[in-house]
Amino acid sequence: MGSFKIDWKSSSEHDLKKITKQYIPKIINAIESLADNPFPVQSKKLKDSESSYRLRIGDYRVIYQINSQSKVITIYHIRHRKDAYKR
Repeated sequence: MGSFKIDWKSSSEHDLKKITKQYIPKIINAIESLADNPFPVQSKKLKDSESSYRLRIGDYRVIYQINSQSKVITIYHIRHRKDAYKR
């Protein structure tokens, strides 16, 4: 599949600062592993979207988009599951 580049939006970096420190290494490792496999088993495609996915990491969800042509994964949000899908 090839290696993808991970692009962190400022919103995702802001979300990461709000998360309990014990979960941060696990979340970062899961996001970095997306570079080799952007479609892991624990990810699902979001409804009504062509390229948006969510990655489940315990009680947290990572919302990201994949651009297959430019091989870029954009991380938009990292939130607790109760807040992840609110607009």
